[in-house]
Parts: sequence; C-alpha cells; structure tokens
Amino acid sequence: MGITSTLQPTENTSNGNSVARFDTVAEPEDTDGDVEIFADFMRATKVPPRDTALAATSDAVRGSQLFDQIGCNVCHVRTIVTAPANSKILGGIRTVSPALANKTIHPFSDFLLHNVGTGDGIVQNGGGNTRNRMRTPPLWGMRMRDRLMHDGESLTRNDAILRHAGEATSVINSYKALSTAQKNQLVTFLNSL
Repeated sequence: MGITSTLQPTENTSNGNSVARFDTVAEPEDTDGDVEIFADFMRATKVPPRDTALAATSDAVRGSQLFDQIGCNVCHVRTIVTAPANSKILGGIRTVSPALANKTIHPFSDFLLHNVGTGDGIVQNGGGNTRNRMRTPPLWGMRMRDRLMHDGESLTRNDAILRHAGEATSVINSYKALSTAQKNQLVTFLNSL
C-alpha cells in the first residue's frame, strides 16, 4: 500500500524503479505504530464459521474430494499449524504471541506467492521475480464473499477458478475435464467454507 513502517521500513519500488520522486514523505511514514496496531487487530479477527450443514451434504463431501483430486490443495492448503510461541518473524522484528502459537488452522492457503496468470506486474516485497505473483488467498470464509480473486473481478466461483493459469494450468485443465455435476459439487464445497 506504499506505507512504510517499522514492519516495512524500506519503500517498495514500482516494477524495480525508485519511487523517491513521487513519494516525498519521510520514512517511516507510520511513526505512531498504526500499522502494527492494525496488524494485531487483523490477527485477532476470527474467520466466519464454516457452514457445517452444507459441508456435511454428499455434494460438498464429493466436492472436497475433487478439490484434492484435481490439485487445488497444492496451493490452497487445508491445514497449517502456526509457529511456536516467541518464534521470531518478519526478520526478527516481531515474535509470535502465545495466544496465536501452535494453533491448527484451516485457511485453505499456503500464503505463498504464485504465478497464476493474473498478476498485475507490481513487484511484491521480494524482488523483480515477484512481479506477476500473487499471494494465495485463504478460502476460509469464502461463502461470505461475492467478489473473488485479488482484484475482485471474478463474480462466480467458476469464473475465479477458470481465471487461474500459470502454475495452476494443470489444475485448471483437470477442472475443465470435470463433468458439470462434478464442477457443481466442487462449488458446493467452496460455498461451505
């Protein structure tokens, strides 16, 4: 977002070009700790609960199996265990709070950068090779969203799936090979999240 803070003290570049002539605000811009306070708030915000009734239906159960079968789970990882308490993160700037440590979560994301063919050319905090990579968005709480993908341009689950390319090409080809009934089962599963 272009806001420097103690978490991100160095201004990110735009496609490898300096932004110094456009951004004349002294760094860090957030000297009151607002970014950290907001990050703490986001860390403490719960995900909307899963629709357990829908998840238990035969269509959602079969859709869950298809999700794994065609490879969606490679990037949209079902289960992650958070780091141990007091683990250093963000280059040692912060530590993992005991309240958030060693928790089993089901984000349906690996939180990594991948090239899925929808990148916008903006360099992420990781150098030029991140230009067309996007962080895998967690699918938890997906049933509460009607605008999908990083840009909000996909309005249906099917459209969002079909927009994947790049590293996800083989997964999308597998999705395209599913029957209409199987695609509907996969969408039912996603709607349960």
